[in-house]
Amino acid sequence: MDAPNSGQAGGAGASRDEGRRETDFERADRRWTELIQEVRVAQTGVQILFGFLLTVAFTPRYTQLDHVEHTIYVVTVVLGSTATGTLIAPVSFHRIVSGRRIKPQAVVWASRMTFVGLVLLLGTLASALLLVLRVATDDTLVPWLVGVVVGWYLLCWFVLPAWARHRHTSEG
Repeated sequence: MDAPNSGQAGGAGASRDEGRRETDFERADRRWTELIQEVRVAQTGVQILFGFLLTVAFTPRYTQLDHVEHTIYVVTVVLGSTATGTLIAPVSFHRIVSGRRIKPQAVVWASRMTFVGLVLLLGTLASALLLVLRVATDDTLVPWLVGVVVGWYLLCWFVLPAWARHRHTSEG
């Protein structure tokens, strides 16, 4: 029995089966390779950010932060840690299930973990930006600046892809 197609179109306006003739396992292999390439980009960014976050507590300026800023820092570190772990999870997942002939299902789970990791990364970036801007600028501008940047991330990461998916595929 065939697993449902992922909705990958062969081209603009193409139905989901046009342009590719691949088995479920070939499709899973291709989708896995694409997913891992995408995860590498996100992993690199979140790991660098997380590394910098870990050093903040050991700087002289850290002791000068007020209670709210300490709280934002702790939330940011926890978000960064969970984002890092979640974006690394597909590799562990693949390693544990490798050779069990469940790659199509593994790709689905890895894709879900990657999506959750991106949401956690969004939270990490927003809270890190909030912390930095609270320390570096006038507090009255900070919520507006963070809101605009988070809005931009939401637009680029989720809204535009969802629109394109809806607009250019037959699946919802």
